[in-house]
Amino acid sequence: MSLPSSPARPAGLPDRIRHWIGGAYADSADGAVFDVADPVSNTRYTTAAAGGPSDVDRAVAAARGAFPAWAALGNRERASILVRIADAVEAREDRLAELESFDSGLPITQARGQARRAAENFRYFADVIVALGEEAYRVGDTQLNYVVRTPAGVAGLITPWNTPFMLESWKLAPALASGCTLVLKPAEWTPLSAGLWPEILTEAGVPAGVVNIVHGIGEAAGQALVDHPDVPLLSFTGSTDTGRHIMRCSADGLKALSMELGGKSPVVVFADADLEAALDSVVFGVFSLNGERCTAGSRVLVERPVYEEFTRRLAERAEKVRVGLPSDPATEVGALVHPEHYARVLEYVEVGRREARLVAGGGRPGHLPEGNYLQPAVFTDVPRDARIFQEEIFGPVVAVAPFDDECEAVELANATRYGLAAYVWTGDLRRGHRIAHEVASGMVWINSHNVRDLRTPFGGVKDSGLGREGGAHSIDFFSESKIVHVMLGEVHTPRFGAQEQP
Repeated sequence: MSLPSSPARPAGLPDRIRHWIGGAYADSADGAVFDVADPVSNTRYTTAAAGGPSDVDRAVAAARGAFPAWAALGNRERASILVRIADAVEAREDRLAELESFDSGLPITQARGQARRAAENFRYFADVIVALGEEAYRVGDTQLNYVVRTPAGVAGLITPWNTPFMLESWKLAPALASGCTLVLKPAEWTPLSAGLWPEILTEAGVPAGVVNIVHGIGEAAGQALVDHPDVPLLSFTGSTDTGRHIMRCSADGLKALSMELGGKSPVVVFADADLEAALDSVVFGVFSLNGERCTAGSRVLVERPVYEEFTRRLAERAEKVRVGLPSDPATEVGALVHPEHYARVLEYVEVGRREARLVAGGGRPGHLPEGNYLQPAVFTDVPRDARIFQEEIFGPVVAVAPFDDECEAVELANATRYGLAAYVWTGDLRRGHRIAHEVASGMVWINSHNVRDLRTPFGGVKDSGLGREGGAHSIDFFSESKIVHVMLGEVHTPRFGAQEQP
């Protein structure tokens, strides 16, 4: 029996998603718009303002105008506003989850988790900015050196389409806490939930011009933000290729960059691991959020003595993953975000059929004849040079390969241009620590799925990014540090030029 395939359309959807510039809604200067579709029916449900250089100019000018007063606020005052933002986000949890699920295809239960995490980001950075001290150093008994931290200026924030509201909060919160004003460019595929920010920020008492939002296509609105001479720093989350482009464009302006880019993260499973726990972690880690997550453990490396058992059980679990309407609380994998992305993931599945052995999924579920749906796919016996082993797919697709010893496990884990996350499962903690130190990645979890404390640095190495965000690292990025040297004793400087010439 087929289940309904039409999306649960939220009430009160906007007729148009508009920019937010200088504390007011605004259309694009040239009136341009683009269509926004939901990923279940792939039909347009609204339009969004398509920003360009003139709209970004207006937004940057508003941010520059608001910067002196916002930067001059004490940390406690800014922290109080951030707490009010968190309260306003929490008060809208159900509405936010409903909009996010409808617009992005995320299962509704996982969208609710993103709403709670977004609120926590603001509470956390409110605490950080109040507690964060500045360094001071005594140089013997003669000099005192101290650091003054100041906001870096107008920040450009470019965010991705997966878990959009939460990832916007991830950048908004530390930028505001640091005293920066900003221009946010949300992803064009999922702009709906960003429409909640104006009412949230206004309710929390954020002054006009501190936060500005310009919607639009990356090549137009995003490019204008990257190129703008009055935006000295850019925080970007997205693909490695786009990150490279932003770096090239930012070189002339010597802009500060923070980039969280792609990932192809390994999960290393040793024979002595708790296989049940490892299996749960693998299934959740690569298939939750529809597989559209940068830290997904999409390369699973299993020690040969348990390889057949583990891959068999992984395939069984993948076949039982519940794919369905994003609005259904029972759904575990919803609809992929956009037809273009869906086609890209399906292309990788076809590539994988030629490169390895498909043992589960990889096709459209029979009860969902329309929409961007895919039964989670498991490929086994994947060679290291296979595209599905090397390239980021960003969907519910996992590549599995065996290894024979610890040395080979590390070699396979590092056999990719990416280095964002890694996961190690073993009963030998000494080995777990060794692997963690030898794997080239910015983050490693030992006997754990992806649980991250907000105080820890987030970021990758190699093609997975540049810089770190999270905790004090985010405050460092959005701030300039100035060292002041003060002489406390008598000055004894060599007196060049004080002697009479013979």
